[in-house]
Amino acid sequence: MKKAVIFDLDGTLSDSINSIKYCGDRALAPFGIGPFETKQYCYFVGDGAANLVKRALIAGGDEELVHFEEAFSLYKEIFRDNCMYQVKPYDGIRELLAKLKEAGVKIAVLSNKPHVETIRVIETLFGKEYFDVIQGQKEGVAIKPSPEGAFQVLEQLSLSPEEILYLGDTATDMKTGKGAGAFTVGALWGFRERRELEESHADAIIGHPLELLEYL
Repeated sequence: MKKAVIFDLDGTLSDSINSIKYCGDRALAPFGIGPFETKQYCYFVGDGAANLVKRALIAGGDEELVHFEEAFSLYKEIFRDNCMYQVKPYDGIRELLAKLKEAGVKIAVLSNKPHVETIRVIETLFGKEYFDVIQGQKEGVAIKPSPEGAFQVLEQLSLSPEEILYLGDTATDMKTGKGAGAFTVGALWGFRERRELEESHADAIIGHPLELLEYL
């Protein structure tokens, strides 16, 4: 039996796309860019806030990223105040977490969302000290798909890669999990399609959170 599950946050634990779109559209508006459709934001996200802003700017015609510094600064400012805008757990997530805790399986979060906001989202949705480890984007730690953050989580849990499952909804997550040597599970309820998860060689793909229990 696996001893821990490392979860991605956005698109896996939390349905946060409305928050990301709200902040992105507001940050880009002063430059005459956007608004974008929700589906577009599903593909802007996944590799950190800086890359999100860059992708949105390029999609809006700023291919040289002339407005990046200003837009990124504004996005971070807006996001600090609105990271919980219409954010909620996906159906079945609370039940899955409860069953994992009942079984003595540790739970951790690894996100490319800034660390402070990652903690805020998790503690608002699930309470303080509910997760064993919470790790967002930190200065000096490479963002996913680098496995560096995953190895730090493993160290805090005192576990080896063979003892964990890694659950996420994007190619970035599958690359992160595989880079860390974990069994990777793709979540179909998130931001991306089955094809992306298959092409990223997910070890398993599930359509509902409780299906994860089959792979423990």
